[in-house]
Amino acid sequence: MSYFSQMVALTIHNFTSAAVGIGIAAALVRGIARHSATTLGNFWVDLIRTTYYLLLPLSLAFAVFLVSQGVVQNFKPSTTAKLVEPQTIENVTTDIQTIVQGPMASQVAIKMLGTNGGGYTNANAAQPFENPTPLSNFIQMLSIFAIGSGLTCYLGKSTGNQAHGWAVWSAMMILFVAGTVVCWWAEAKGNPIHQSLGVLASNGNMEGKEVRFGIFNSSLFAVVTTSASCGAVNSTHDSFTALGGLVPLFMIELGEVVVGGVGAGLYGMLVFVILAVFIAGLMVGRTPEYLGKRIQAFEVKMAMLSLLVLTASILGFTAWAIASEWGLAGLNNSGPHGFSEVLYAFSSATGNNGSAFAGLTATPASGDVHYNTTLGLAMLIGRFLMIIPIMAIAGSLVIKKVSPPSSGTFPVSGPTFTLLLIGTVLLIGALNFLPALALGPVVEHFLTLNGNLF
Repeated sequence: MSYFSQMVALTIHNFTSAAVGIGIAAALVRGIARHSATTLGNFWVDLIRTTYYLLLPLSLAFAVFLVSQGVVQNFKPSTTAKLVEPQTIENVTTDIQTIVQGPMASQVAIKMLGTNGGGYTNANAAQPFENPTPLSNFIQMLSIFAIGSGLTCYLGKSTGNQAHGWAVWSAMMILFVAGTVVCWWAEAKGNPIHQSLGVLASNGNMEGKEVRFGIFNSSLFAVVTTSASCGAVNSTHDSFTALGGLVPLFMIELGEVVVGGVGAGLYGMLVFVILAVFIAGLMVGRTPEYLGKRIQAFEVKMAMLSLLVLTASILGFTAWAIASEWGLAGLNNSGPHGFSEVLYAFSSATGNNGSAFAGLTATPASGDVHYNTTLGLAMLIGRFLMIIPIMAIAGSLVIKKVSPPSSGTFPVSGPTFTLLLIGTVLLIGALNFLPALALGPVVEHFLTLNGNLF
């Protein structure tokens, strides 16, 4: 794309997408915090303030930092260089290399802070011009979590219960750390087939990883970007081991509520908070209450509808692709790994993540457009349809009156609530996809232990 197209069309969408997510989260938080009210705020005001007071200043500062680390920011045309040795790609031999130029730092800044993902170059954050140093790699990961994590503080301040905000944040961080440890362990252990042959047994699985970052930083980046619906990558997830690749896929299918996208992560987690409070009320035989407001059938129905929208999109499109010739035509791998590629594609599209098991070819040589069409529909469903029931929850909660706390009120802070929230996320969010995960990465892991390749 031209520099003009990138800086106008794509940049506007990068900012407004992030601002819309924060605006939806703000509306839901106001619905929880306000009582006996009739409004959730002004969306246009939220959009403008978020863009000008939060996203633009942070992006400007972050872009300057990236330039200081060596990320390109100019308007020069691509540079050509003569190779020492000619290369043959698709039967074409050349001794010329094209080196990308352009307004890269500014695009990287908002793609990370806004959890928009994508990459200026095809190699994404593994490309030295996009991610030159270990420090830039660390700060890019930190920026993905920065705003989404900070919104839990906003939740606590708005509801007048900062401990509740910390409890939600703690649940996110526990799930994140657990995912990172499992992914790192699986990648550091390496391919079981290689181990049985005595090859690279002590070096872990370095396939598809940038040597500058190694196994831990690649695994950490993979979990961060899939927890936060960002999609920027510094390694190839398709090259991860079966269990290593399971973790990023699992994080997306949780609903990307482990910090999640800016705004989207918070309102997604608040759906699970409502369900956790409802389950707690059922267990103790009391009417469920959340910060003094009764949680009734309507809120629970809307919460479940928002989750079922994602589940139906991911599993429905995956089943359609696997059962169709056009779906199988795009596979680069057979067996359970091929299934994982398709499942990851529709999970990533529905979750607005953007990362991929890159072995899947969305546009086969035949020119079939089924993948492009279905993935586009999955993006629309995942981004917009779940917003409708969430706004319905906000509208229902804002008009309710607040009851004073009593001895039977379930506290929404502290370790007990945090553990209940984690359990709700795992039981309700993850169990929807357990059969699909068992058919994909779990089966692949056990077959790999027996020496099978895909």
